[in-house]
Amino acid sequence: MKILIIGGVAGGASAAARARRLSEDAEIIMFERGPFVSFANCGLPYHIGGDIQSRDKLLLQTPESFLARFNVDVRVMNEVVAIDRGNKSISVKNLVDGSDYIESYDYLLLSPGAAPVVPPITGINNSLTYSLRNIPDMDRIIKSIETNKPQHATVVGGGFIGLEMMEAFHQLGIQTTLLEMADQVMTPVDKEMAGFVHSEIKAKGVDLRLGVALKAVEQLDDKTLSLSLSDDEKIDTGLLIMAIGVRPETQLAAAAGIELGELGGITVNEHMQTNDPYIYAVGDAIEDNDFVTGKPGLVPLAGPANRQGRMAADNIFGRNESYQSTQGTAICKVFDLAVASVGKNEKQLKKESIEYQKVYVHTASHASYYPGAETVSLKLIYSPTTGKILGAQAVGKDGVDKRIDVLAVAQRAGMTVEQLQHLELTYAPPYGSAKDVINQAAFVANNIINGDATPIHFDEIDQITDNQILLDVRNPAELDNVGFIEGAINIPVDQLRQRMNEIPKDKEIIIYCQVGLRGNVAYRQLVNNGYKARNLIGGYRTYIHAKC
Repeated sequence: MKILIIGGVAGGASAAARARRLSEDAEIIMFERGPFVSFANCGLPYHIGGDIQSRDKLLLQTPESFLARFNVDVRVMNEVVAIDRGNKSISVKNLVDGSDYIESYDYLLLSPGAAPVVPPITGINNSLTYSLRNIPDMDRIIKSIETNKPQHATVVGGGFIGLEMMEAFHQLGIQTTLLEMADQVMTPVDKEMAGFVHSEIKAKGVDLRLGVALKAVEQLDDKTLSLSLSDDEKIDTGLLIMAIGVRPETQLAAAAGIELGELGGITVNEHMQTNDPYIYAVGDAIEDNDFVTGKPGLVPLAGPANRQGRMAADNIFGRNESYQSTQGTAICKVFDLAVASVGKNEKQLKKESIEYQKVYVHTASHASYYPGAETVSLKLIYSPTTGKILGAQAVGKDGVDKRIDVLAVAQRAGMTVEQLQHLELTYAPPYGSAKDVINQAAFVANNIINGDATPIHFDEIDQITDNQILLDVRNPAELDNVGFIEGAINIPVDQLRQRMNEIPKDKEIIIYCQVGLRGNVAYRQLVNNGYKARNLIGGYRTYIHAKC
């Protein structure tokens, strides 16, 4: 059997290694148009910023090591320019000597990845503007920094690469502006959760500009660009990074008649097979099914790509493995914070007209009395009818990855929020709490499902009517230290029983505290005494960060 693989990074390299483990007899050739294979592209910004000091650490395998360990013929600087499905062959151009040749196959695997989106902005093609996809891109950015020693850099795009490059420049002592056309960074999470990230970015001295797009670029000299923005402002910068997103690399597949989906990615079945039974495709170039909706999606993440590569190799050898959808589990470091998510966010659920309920908790990463505890802010989204987990988001300095990973497993297992109450997670004061963040979120969700709590959310607070009263149950000192919502009356929760006669019974009481816990205590007191009330889920902390 002869297997050809186009693309030598996550999906392609995984498929090549798996194929060899399944057969010593197969002829396996992997083509990569760049000079490197199996490199850690997720680590590129961290080498630029200095966290990963050795460039060699990014090179997980070389053509020589791949040959030695897996007996795979790795051909770097060889670009596949055409696929002849009828003759089961490909046309290849050697980018070193310019020669062309034909290679036949029994099975072909496509793993071309996704390319950075660079919009047609006037002046964008200049010597100081870069995108970041591979090691040569990284090398060019490092060389520009070393040669020009820019005092200011601009990053366009607030996704993973944009945020990581922003932090890299900050670590290098370069003043940085981050432009994001949307009203938030990190679109996998919802705006109120992104607010925590906005606060962190601003606290580090980065010039964050939301709702602002880049309109035009003018190169003033060999070290300076003038950027024209959508708000009619102009800024001068010494280095421009375009990181507004990626799109699947599908030109080769489309030219060969491989079917593409509505989103522009290669269409595959559950076995990673295209409409040609002898051609498989994996990774960022394909449309894979979403775990929650079952609809096709584009999820450019390394984890799915690696698993898909392995499964495609299995199926080439007749294993009949099925890929079981993509949850989109992801995490990003933003200075001292981690921001992570799994499943669908609220924006996506609204777009799909999927009914949902949400809860927020803000609680300690481990026992609060043990030194070093940090607040984990967790948003849990679930179906109000089935209790199934639709998605989750978390932000904090510690323990964020643990909680999202647990919820990713729970979602894939089909667990409900009722079952989340019973999760038995590790507890010792340095590591967790007797009631973990996840347990607490489940308790809040089940209170709502069982009618023990009536929620109100941050985006409803500013629309309260004359028939409602806003009640702040925090201590007066907290109002002075962290702020308050205008128009609220303040009765601390510990005084509420004695002062309940100050609250009229003919109006609905909208209760809030700092994170929602004391608000729930107050809510139960009031409804048990005949009042109509609702509690602000997530409290003032959620409300105020939604405005950041």
